[in-house]
Amino acid sequence: MSSSAPISSLGVGSGLQAESIIAALMSGEQKPIDQLATEQSQMKTQLSSMGKLASLTSTMRDAAASLSSSSLWKTKSFTSADTTVISGSAGISAAAGSYSVSVQALANAQTVTSGTFSASSATLSEGTLTVELGSWSGSTFTGKSGSSPVSITIGPGDTSLASIRDKINGANAGVTASIVNDASGARLSLRSTTTGAENGFRITAAETVDDGNAGTGLSALTYAPSGTASVMSLNQAATNAQATINGIQVSSTSNTFDSVVDGLSFTAGKVSASPVAVTVASDTDTMKKSINSFVSAFNALVSYIKDQTKYTPPTAKGTQGTSSPLQGDATTVGLLNRLRSVINAPSTASASLQHLSDMGISVGGDGTLSVDATKLDTALTKPDEVGKALATDGADSSSSGFMDRFRDLGNAVLDPTAGSLQLRQDAINASIKRNQQRQDELTERLSSYETRLRAQFSALDTQMASMNALSAYVTKQMSALNTSA
Repeated sequence: MSSSAPISSLGVGSGLQAESIIAALMSGEQKPIDQLATEQSQMKTQLSSMGKLASLTSTMRDAAASLSSSSLWKTKSFTSADTTVISGSAGISAAAGSYSVSVQALANAQTVTSGTFSASSATLSEGTLTVELGSWSGSTFTGKSGSSPVSITIGPGDTSLASIRDKINGANAGVTASIVNDASGARLSLRSTTTGAENGFRITAAETVDDGNAGTGLSALTYAPSGTASVMSLNQAATNAQATINGIQVSSTSNTFDSVVDGLSFTAGKVSASPVAVTVASDTDTMKKSINSFVSAFNALVSYIKDQTKYTPPTAKGTQGTSSPLQGDATTVGLLNRLRSVINAPSTASASLQHLSDMGISVGGDGTLSVDATKLDTALTKPDEVGKALATDGADSSSSGFMDRFRDLGNAVLDPTAGSLQLRQDAINASIKRNQQRQDELTERLSSYETRLRAQFSALDTQMASMNALSAYVTKQMSALNTSA
């Protein structure tokens, strides 16, 4: 009797379709894992839907918070009949009304220019330049309050016109130096860094070695009015801007008049031959834009909730309907109900505007909001009342404004530790994790099951091969006996 050969492929020894049998057995065991994977996919879709729901809720909350700001309802618009002459802005403290503004003069910076030098590399002499800021009245100079003279040392390596320019600019003395080149040569130009009569300047020079000539060396950069020791020439005197507002003469060191009228800022663009009308009024355009932004955010949220919670019936007999990812989700449905309750509950924050519909904001049959522009315009003739109805932070819900309620609702459901939307997402994540753990357990068990099946079929193959070999041997021996007889 010969020994059987090793089995190289399952089923060879037994003659069975072992691989097919194992595949069929494994397929049955795989079904619970496939079901878990399908459930996990659905949960991940739910999680994604909840994430977008939270994002849309956040957008709605932020839009409501903007309308909850008391300053919004005090904003003013600034309208000029000629913005090339007068432009500006109005703060919340500005009084609504009309203003007549004319501009007699624009603010200027003092500008002086030296005589001509051969080039920017031309050298002067060593010494000290002193720059003083202040105002001029004829030949009388009055130093600027709070400002001190700035001394600039011109050393051995600093005597070129270009180096002197750089030394002046680096001293932060309130003047800016530049070199102007033309056909005659190079000249040093100095200009006040700030406009206004008080920002004029005087320049004195002290040469280390006086050459006795005021027109040469460092003394060539001296400036004082005509009639005194001045070498540099005046191109533009430092002056204030001059304007008349409602017949009152006003002055400013710059072309912007910030404090002449409480809450208003006027900026002069050019001199005007006639007065320009300026109107300050409640900024209803900004208010309406904020309201419409909220309505858009609210509608996007409500429409998304309806889309994600709907059930689509079967279209043909024998088919199944389709459930949206959040269909039947209590947290989502609860949020929609809370949004509706804010709309439907009146507010006592304003005596005249107790419902959103009083301001032209109405809810339709599909749960979304719409704005009646005419009715809103009428309500905004009294912006303070609209502000009360929307922005008041009352002691309780009934005395709070509608947007204050929406903001509080958004904050509550989005709270990172106790908010219902956050808790729901946490719960879905936990379910996904448990599902994955169960899949891993079943996959490991399935792998062990397949290993056992293969071992069993392998043993069966070996045993059947041995038995087949024995059968062949016996048959051979019986044939030999019959032949010999």
